[in-house]
Amino acid sequence: MAIFNEDPFDGQAKKSQGQGRVGQALVGQAQTSHDIGQNLDALSLHELDERIALLQTEIERLTLKKQAKIASKSAADSFFK
Repeated sequence: MAIFNEDPFDGQAKKSQGQGRVGQALVGQAQTSHDIGQNLDALSLHELDERIALLQTEIERLTLKKQAKIASKSAADSFFK
């Protein structure tokens, strides 16, 4: 199982071992996390739905970051032409 540390200032999980873990802790709630490639057989339907929602949120976050980087690169490219 991968161990991760969250930076309290940016909330991004950092990998410390080979597998990636996506997770988020909410105040007063148990932490929900997902290890990429983990065995899914023991998870309930509710747990699977939680993992899907967590991963969809992470995909949205990654997509927004990618769009920001594309815009930044485009602005730099046009400046240095």
